[in-house]
Amino acid sequence: MTDELLPAEAVSAEMRHAKVRAATDHTTVGLVESLADGRVGIACACGMQLTNGPTWSLDEHIRLHRAEARFLALAAVAPEGIPRLVAWPLA
Repeated sequence: MTDELLPAEAVSAEMRHAKVRAATDHTTVGLVESLADGRVGIACACGMQLTNGPTWSLDEHIRLHRAEARFLALAAVAPEGIPRLVAWPLA
């Protein structure tokens, strides 16, 4: 089969790999702990401690952390010239 007959790939392999790396590098580790100040937290594989706060839940912090990690990983390998909502590289 020639290259002309193969369907175009919608997402580059580099972007797919970046997304997978972000997901595996930012998984929660261990069990939820009760902290001395009354909050709860859990460790992330990247070393950051994820916690709840006065206006956010632990689940919200985990979701935001993973979304930020995915954004940074994808933005770093996105094709040159692709239109963006956020200027890259970050200032």
